[in-house]
Amino acid sequence: MHKLYPLKFKPIFRDKIWGGQKIKTYLGMDFGSLPNCGEVWVLSGYDGFVSVVENGFLKENELNELVEVYMGDLVGDRIYRQFGNEFPLLIKYIDADDWLSIQVHPDDELAAAHGSGNGKTEMWYVIDADKDAELISGFNKELDKEKYQQSIENGTLREIMNFEKVQKGDVFYMPAGRVHALGPGILLTEIQQTSDATYRIYDWDRIDSNGMARELHNEQAIDAIDFKYHENYKTEYEEITNGTSKIIDVSKFTTNLLSIDKALTKNYEELDSFVIYIGLEGKVMLEWGEEELSLSPGEAVVKPAAMPVMNFKPHMASKLLEVYIK
Repeated sequence: MHKLYPLKFKPIFRDKIWGGQKIKTYLGMDFGSLPNCGEVWVLSGYDGFVSVVENGFLKENELNELVEVYMGDLVGDRIYRQFGNEFPLLIKYIDADDWLSIQVHPDDELAAAHGSGNGKTEMWYVIDADKDAELISGFNKELDKEKYQQSIENGTLREIMNFEKVQKGDVFYMPAGRVHALGPGILLTEIQQTSDATYRIYDWDRIDSNGMARELHNEQAIDAIDFKYHENYKTEYEEITNGTSKIIDVSKFTTNLLSIDKALTKNYEELDSFVIYIGLEGKVMLEWGEEELSLSPGEAVVKPAAMPVMNFKPHMASKLLEVYIK
């Protein structure tokens, strides 16, 4: 069997009622004849949208097939035992040209009870944001089920939501159960569990081209919502140049920022996990042995668990995210 190597995948473009043009204009990705592109899935093991390799001898192979063949060598032994043949994380770039619905995702337990696979814990890293762009994360005061239900019935949901002004580099962690919505003018990368379990609470009274409103899921949502109020919903982190800046470290995934303007080498021998690199700014060559692969904004690369070392050579000051499961 050939040796595994870092894998890049063909993008899966998805038009959305709220999508825009920044996937093309900012990230330089051509989404063809679609009227807009709300999401590009750059790494997915989600059924029906499984990523296909675009580089090297494994070209044209599907991600989950490779997990089945290479098992722990690709994803890590511990992760293979836990998740089997489904790749456990999904990576997207999202361009919001309008408000996304106010929504919530179930945790693993609730998703399983509803027969919808995994729960969905996720995080957002803002790549670009228009002036005064904002999003919703959580509630702006202490609530309980009853008060929340009243706001749905009275049409006053917006008044209890926590709106946040955002700028480039902001990070928001969205554990399952946290109500959220993305606002217009934001381009970001999303790291999430492999799941599409979403309960839509409010869709801004929007109708589609056929005059239809999108379905709401308020009965399911009420069981999924975490009503706890937090003082701060934004993730604070310290950016270290030419080192590893820790951003999110939870059981579902660990995400670090690598902000580099010179060569860097990282050793992953102790990790027992695949590592995903997500391009944010600039351009980086990923080098191993005599071989190399470029990483630009709009791309994700998977380093197999069996590869112990990776060298990073930036063409210019560059930023990428590093994601794995501890």
